[in-house]
Amino acid sequence: MSNHVIGTGISANRRAFDLSDFGAELDDLQKLGVETIEIPTFDMDLVVGGRIRAPQLAALKRATAGRKIVYSVHGPLAVNFFDAPYRLQRHFDVLKASMEVAAEIGAINYVMHSGIKLVGQNPGTEDAYARQREWLGKVGELARDLNLYVCVENVFCEFDNTTYTASPSRLAREIAAVAHPHVWATLDFSHGYLNTIFVGGDFESECVQLAPYAKHLHMHDSFGLPDDIWMYTEGERLAFGHGDLHLPVGWGNIPWASLMQNCRFPNGTIFNIELQLRYWYAAQECVDATKALARKALPVMGIAAA
Repeated sequence: MSNHVIGTGISANRRAFDLSDFGAELDDLQKLGVETIEIPTFDMDLVVGGRIRAPQLAALKRATAGRKIVYSVHGPLAVNFFDAPYRLQRHFDVLKASMEVAAEIGAINYVMHSGIKLVGQNPGTEDAYARQREWLGKVGELARDLNLYVCVENVFCEFDNTTYTASPSRLAREIAAVAHPHVWATLDFSHGYLNTIFVGGDFESECVQLAPYAKHLHMHDSFGLPDDIWMYTEGERLAFGHGDLHLPVGWGNIPWASLMQNCRFPNGTIFNIELQLRYWYAAQECVDATKALARKALPVMGIAAA
């Protein structure tokens, strides 16, 4: 493992809704030999109406306590600072409660999604970016208080061409403009691949530009193909190679070797696997492949964790 990489991790799955068996899930993940685990708090009933539900948090803390593992958290996907101004405080309130949950379990990285909006005129898009920068500045201050790094994840637009989101390179410029030591990026390679193929651009160049800001990586494979025709089953999507498949690393055609050669990552990067439950039988294979990539990861000079 490169000495600037914290380790290879994997996202947990929520089993029982009351989290009574979540400790068993974590036991199984640790057997894979990972150094980090990402907790999907967005699907755990931990925040109700913008407030933490204390009994559910207690159950999560019982499951996570006392383990020799580094935690990250993926908060609610619906938090969206591209939204209309009158709703942004609500987004922040939900985010704040979710970040407080992350701090309670000792997580180091908190993953949130970059803004997404309907396609519209450029002035409206730039206004959305300005709102997001303003609120990310507030998020950074909260993250500093909670001893967290917020890592904003690149996503992809809908394949019917009705939505807009930042490319990896634009997200890199936005993180640089926010310029807060607790606001970084999550580079999701497959999301970047899907978005670049759909809207145009050079995928590897896009990743190279975001990598220096990416303290968190989402590792899963795909073919970068839009999920834009009718499919009957997930197996058919696999056969066609369409959509955000969350395949084991190496099953798709993302150019991993070239990316590891050309990307430069900041100190404290986590290589976190997001594996579709359907392919969990290949989890160990995916962990081993990701560990091999992490060992090749190269540091960037001049951009390091505080």
